[in-house]
Amino acid sequence: MDYADFANNKSYTFGDASKGEEQPMKIEKLDKNFVQSKYDCADDRKTYIIPSDGFDLYGVFYDEKSGRFMRMDADVAQRVSEGVGYLTTHTSGGRIRFSTDSPTIGITVSYSSLDQMSHMPLTGSCGFALLKKDGKKYKTIGMFRPSPTDDKGYSGEVETEEKGRQEYILYFPLYNNVTKLEIHLDSSANLYPAEKYRDVKPILYYGASIDQGGCASRPDSAYPAILSKWNDIDFINLGFSGNAKGEKLMAEYLTQIDCSLCFMAYDGNAPTVEFLEDTHFKFYQTYRKVRKDVPVIFMSLPSFEYFKDTERRREVLKKSCEKARALGDDNVYFIDGETLYGEKDREICTVEGAHPNDLGFWRIASHIYEHFGKIDKKFL
Repeated sequence: MDYADFANNKSYTFGDASKGEEQPMKIEKLDKNFVQSKYDCADDRKTYIIPSDGFDLYGVFYDEKSGRFMRMDADVAQRVSEGVGYLTTHTSGGRIRFSTDSPTIGITVSYSSLDQMSHMPLTGSCGFALLKKDGKKYKTIGMFRPSPTDDKGYSGEVETEEKGRQEYILYFPLYNNVTKLEIHLDSSANLYPAEKYRDVKPILYYGASIDQGGCASRPDSAYPAILSKWNDIDFINLGFSGNAKGEKLMAEYLTQIDCSLCFMAYDGNAPTVEFLEDTHFKFYQTYRKVRKDVPVIFMSLPSFEYFKDTERRREVLKKSCEKARALGDDNVYFIDGETLYGEKDREICTVEGAHPNDLGFWRIASHIYEHFGKIDKKFL
């Protein structure tokens, strides 16, 4: 077996094929770093069922009635549309901040089904990312991820290799529901009050699949999470793949969320340009009637070359911004999606032309961050 064989995509097997012993070669046998960790919670571990004191929950809440973590009120979501009703059970933007001196951290997660996609790794769609926070610096401690056959849940453990009290953030999956989450610490470990986000109201994101996080390789690689790591401000992700369509009921729901900044980025989900023209400014007006002082950002599609009628959709958003400003609202802003990936190597910023990879998300976040400074320095 040599490199040329691998380059030619040859498949190798173990065993005697003539005796029916042939087995596909698995990458785990070649590289131990691909081995999926398995974890059985020992009796001497402390187990915390989330929500729990000492673990600060952000971006999601546990709904006792439905028995799962949610991003918005289930009844309202279902009234908006069946799609929003389903997608609000996906935990995009969910986080837990906690502080401990435990040398190992484990989780056990349950869900009703494993949502697998051909263009997004399980680490992003269904995994939990654990990061250590030290001031403004972050260190990836580990990824908890399911195997493709883990239909109802999985467990995992990481050795932190850290000494003493540390601050951690655990990021929920972008495209999977979570019905139960347990966090396991060493029996002798201490749990301390976690650091809080800065004293700025959360940033609210309303949009489509890109805003939900498709197709980031990790939950903390979606652009709202990247921005939160940069400015240490809490955020709420209400991105709904294929189902953000500027419904009046959704605009009314957004007015109930106390936030410092509101993104409106649903142009890619509008069935037609005419539909977008009919709903976009009305959506903004419904929101602005209640939230009179919150900065609003209209952001158009970043995957400019991929989607149909992208230029015309962008013009709708620009006209909404211009109209709002003409009516005296100087607190509304427009971000041109065509600029988000930059000019160099745009073709490697997406997975399949439509959805960003991690490079694409990083570039989106970088561009938005520049706008934050123009709106208010508190967002930096």
